[in-house]
Order: sequence, then structure tokens, then C-alpha cells
Amino acid sequence: MRYFDSFKKQIAKSKVPLLVGALLMLSLASFAQGNGMASARMDAAQIMVGDQARLFIQVQHDPSVSRLEWATIPDTFNSLEVVERGKIDTVKQGNIVSYRQRLIITGFDSGIFKVPSFSFAVIPNSGTPYTAATDSFNLLVQTVAVDTTKAFKGIKNIVYVQASWMDYIWYIVGGAVLLLAAIILTIYFVRKKKVPKPAPVGPVETLQEKALRELSALEAKQLWQKHQVKEYYVELTDIVRAYIEQRFKTQAMELTTDELLSKAQTTKEMLPHYDSLSMILQTADLAKFAKAQPLPEEHVEAMEKAKQFIATSKPVIIVETPTEKTI
Repeated sequence: MRYFDSFKKQIAKSKVPLLVGALLMLSLASFAQGNGMASARMDAAQIMVGDQARLFIQVQHDPSVSRLEWATIPDTFNSLEVVERGKIDTVKQGNIVSYRQRLIITGFDSGIFKVPSFSFAVIPNSGTPYTAATDSFNLLVQTVAVDTTKAFKGIKNIVYVQASWMDYIWYIVGGAVLLLAAIILTIYFVRKKKVPKPAPVGPVETLQEKALRELSALEAKQLWQKHQVKEYYVELTDIVRAYIEQRFKTQAMELTTDELLSKAQTTKEMLPHYDSLSMILQTADLAKFAKAQPLPEEHVEAMEKAKQFIATSKPVIIVETPTEKTI
């Protein structure tokens, strides 16, 4: 402001006409109001219908003393259309930041159309907000020149041309080649195709082999050695019960220990294995429900009893041989 007062005194003392001095003071006052300024330029003053012109917009301000709000630019204005909006580039020089954007404009009607001025709001940190506006431009959109001195020419009628099969010779040749290739490929793949050989059938695993394999797998996990005693007996009894269900056709998975042992006492084939089953199931119940801690010897004995029970309970197949009748 001191510079502004001294500038007014210099103008008053100088011999510059009052009108010029007033204009200079008005310009300086506008500069003192804010630091934002906007400008625009176009790369063409005239285009053909459907062609494109580029509008370049640049706005400058000091972000440390003001905030800038970008102008609202519609998609259409004055019969002109914005077909592309470039990204807003930022360039900083000292405290001043320049924002630049490119717009591509076109028109589909002939005439002189105005590209309007776009206003950018500048809001100072302290003081009155103001706007920085770009210049407006006139854009001439022209159509293709028509020579009106020449007479109009009428539309010609359709001329029919007589066709022959020779006009389609290449289509015929191409179709024949494709058909021949399809036949050859079909014959080749039919002859090449072989009947797949049936997969070799491996030996069928018996019920006892399956149960003993599962017990061996459980033993290899070493659950009770890892202090997972409950899990050890859960898997052990599940294997034994599943074997009983399939071997003796008894719903062993749903029965309690007492019910299953009672069933074993009344089943002729299971009765010889009652003691082994009693030891396995009761030891498992202590570990699972009574939270007792069987001894390591009992863990090993339960596994051995289970293997022995499965190995010795194979069904006995009786083969009857014909006897000779005596006369």
C-alpha cells in the first residue's frame, strides 16, 4: 500500500494526462486486489463443419495467499461442443502456480459462434473474493463451398449388370478347397483315433486290510506321544466301530460303550472278542470323558488289541465239498 500511495503522488506531479493516470491507477488497484489472472488462446479462428479447434486455458495465482476455484465449463455452448477435455497440468514458478488445460471444440452448424469467457473464482486468505476471467473468441464454422453457377444434375437410375457363374469363380474355388480340407481332416482323425485302453484294476482292498491300514496311519501320527491322548482314542474307536458296523452289520457308531459290549455278549461271532473290545472302549472312555490319563503301556496295548481284534475276526468261508454216496 505504501508503494501504491507513492505511485499516486508521482502521477499527480507528472505531466501524464489525467485520463492515462487514472487508467494506470485503476490497473494498479486491480493488481493490488489479488494475484490471480486468467488467459486463453485458440489455435484456429475458423474451421470446417465437423473439424476441431483447440482452446488453451491458463490460470495463475499464489496458493499461499489465495484459493482458486476452477471455472464450470459446459459440454456445449453457443452451438459449439467440447469433444475432449485435457487434464489440468500444474507448473510452479516461485510462489506462482500456473494451471493449464486444453479443450478440443467442434461445431456442426455453419456460422460465427462465440467461445465465451470463463470466470475463475479467487478467494484470498484475507480480503474480498474476486474473479479472473479469460477472453472470449469468435469461431467461424464453414461448410463446403458449392458452385451455384452450375446446373443441378439428376440422380442416375440403377444400372443392372448381367452376372454369370464366372463372377463367383473364386468363391466356388474357395468353398471347394475348404470342403476338401474338412473331408481330409475328418478321415485323418477318425483313423488316428484309438480306443482308450481300460485302466488297470488294482487289487481290491479287503475290509480287514483297510482297517489295519487306518490303524497303522494313526499309529504313525504319534498323537499320544504329542500329549493328544483324547484325539488318539477318538480316532482309534472310530476305526474299530466302523469296522464292526461293516463286519458284523451292527450300528456301532450310534451305540454307547455299554450298549456295544452288551451287543458283543449276545452276538456269537463277537463274543470271543469281548475282552479285547472291553479293554479298548473302556480305556478310551476314561481318556475322553473322565479326563483320566492312561499309562503309555495302555495306549500301546489298546492299539495292539485293536489290531488283534481286526486280524482275528475275519469271516470264515466254509467251502462244502461234495461227498460220495456209498451204495
